[in-house]
Amino acid sequence: MLHQLQPQSRRTAVLTAAATAGLLAVTALASGTPAQAVTYGTPTITLSASYLSGAVGATGDPVVTVTVAQSGADASALTVAASATSKSSVATTADVTVTGTGATRRLAVAARGRGYTDLTVKVTGLGGKTATKKLYYAASAAVKNAADTRYLTGSSDASAAVDVGDGYAVVADDESNVLRLYSRSASGAPVKSWDVNSALGASKEIDIEAATRVGNTIYWTGSLGNNKDGEYKADRNTVFTTTVSGSGASTSLTVGRSYKKLRDDLVAWDEANDDAYGFAAGTEDGEAPKQIDGFNVEGLEFAPGSTTTAYVGFRAPLAPPKAGAKALIVPVTNFDKVLGSGTKAAFGTPIELDLGGLTIRDLRKNAAGQYLILAGSWAADDNSDPYALYSWDGVAGHAPVKRLDLPTTDPGGWEAIVDVPDLTASGARVQVITDSGAADLYGDGQEAKDLDHAEWKKSRSVWFTLGG
Repeated sequence: MLHQLQPQSRRTAVLTAAATAGLLAVTALASGTPAQAVTYGTPTITLSASYLSGAVGATGDPVVTVTVAQSGADASALTVAASATSKSSVATTADVTVTGTGATRRLAVAARGRGYTDLTVKVTGLGGKTATKKLYYAASAAVKNAADTRYLTGSSDASAAVDVGDGYAVVADDESNVLRLYSRSASGAPVKSWDVNSALGASKEIDIEAATRVGNTIYWTGSLGNNKDGEYKADRNTVFTTTVSGSGASTSLTVGRSYKKLRDDLVAWDEANDDAYGFAAGTEDGEAPKQIDGFNVEGLEFAPGSTTTAYVGFRAPLAPPKAGAKALIVPVTNFDKVLGSGTKAAFGTPIELDLGGLTIRDLRKNAAGQYLILAGSWAADDNSDPYALYSWDGVAGHAPVKRLDLPTTDPGGWEAIVDVPDLTASGARVQVITDSGAADLYGDGQEAKDLDHAEWKKSRSVWFTLGG
């Protein structure tokens, strides 16, 4: 009898267990509470900059890094997009592109028109939770040569530039005593910067206008002239050196020696030579530097084959000071000692160049001794006067050759040559930078140098192909 009842007992046990499991499942469903509930926090969103500048039709405009997170969620599950714009004629939400995955994204804006707009950037997380940040965007107008144009942000008054290899250059600003390291191929903020005020004992702007490099030494010079109101400012007489270590994005600069009497030496030399160029008159109190008979230095380069004789190129005066006259270069024959030990400057025979009535805005040479001159007006009107590039062999008495007229319809005056290519090569290209400090970039009547936010200040660098 026992043997016949065993299968029935087993069936009873199985049914009893199933009934118990079903009861438990029904009980869990009725309570509506999972065994382990998931909750999501409010997302967070951070922008690498709150202010961003772009340009209509630009290539490679600066971008903003967006960092997002949400507790309880993987960052890759979050979405980022522009949700609102205050002025759609400048940029709509559809003009904002966000790329990347995970916690870090890159946000770019393609400008529709010139002006300002406030963009709302929104992150949407799991559980439908969101957060927003404002991005304040400014767009400048389209320019010629847009595909070959990049923008150096953080400053608008670029005045001199020196290549430091691997696609980077150190750029000076004539409104501050800060040197900035920029990529030559990408728009955006400086990679590094060096404030040279304390090292040089300067309290006012040096008005850095020119530079040249020999080995690991970069020589920089102020304009040596009065300020725009004709006032004497001692710091503008500064010539100084920086020592370069490393290259490219790893470049470092150390301030070396300075000399603050080159203006005095030039005036004394000219007076001893019958006031041939009127330096004494051009530096008198009340005399603005950017006049046809003013006193203003904007070029510095060494003579052919020399590391001791430097060419000092003048924006003013013209020689003689009348329309159509020649540009002036004064050789300093002991420039190495002037900066090395503070020796009083000695001068060679001045050089006068026919640049079609223009003067020197920059003067650079390459390792082969080929010179390129950026020629412009002595006048302060930077945005409409003619500009041109001339090649030269650096020899007194040899005429420079015009290679290219530069466009003048876009904001900013051409101010700096980064380096000189092989001028004998077909299709040689040169990068030239503007000083855009006096430009109204965004159509609000405000000069770029006076903008409230550094990210909206910018100079423009353009690659040009030289003619024959």
